[in-house]
Amino acid sequence: MTPNMGSMDRKIRTFVIAPVLVILAILAHNTLWLMIVLLALAVVMLATSYVKTCPLYMPFKISTLKK
Repeated sequence: MTPNMGSMDRKIRTFVIAPVLVILAILAHNTLWLMIVLLALAVVMLATSYVKTCPLYMPFKISTLKK
């Protein structure tokens, strides 16, 4: 997979979106399915940030990586 995520995109996913999803999952402790979905989304955000590739960007040929 070729990288298609720039450093700012990766930082936003890692330090903003993933923590917010975890906090929302903690707040949704009464609804187990919602908690699982939010935690799964947080893991996906961290994983895509780690591998520098977003699968959703590929079909649209989007790249936030500076060349």
